[in-house]
Amino acid sequence: MNLNTSEFDGGLFELIVLSIIGYFITAITFGICFPWALCLVYGWKINHTTIEGRRLKFNGTAVSLFTQWIKWLLLTIITLGIYGFWVGIKLEQWKVRNTTFLN
Repeated sequence: MNLNTSEFDGGLFELIVLSIIGYFITAITFGICFPWALCLVYGWKINHTTIEGRRLKFNGTAVSLFTQWIKWLLLTIITLGIYGFWVGIKLEQWKVRNTTFLN
């Protein structure tokens, strides 16, 4: 492998299966397990990504995301929806904080 290349080696079938499992689990738990579904799919994407010859590893857990999710939900309710504009950014920041290089 060329050290100056970045690539993604995940397959479509795997992504479809993980997404279906995530949607199914989220639906039957009425959204409570949505953080688990996010971690499942995002972890798969990150763990199949190589940047400049170095494989990425996702270290996030559904439990740590769930606690953040509750905090963000409460802040959104308290601010009458205004904090909701920041939730997407906060989620990205959480993802990056929980992503490292494997090697």
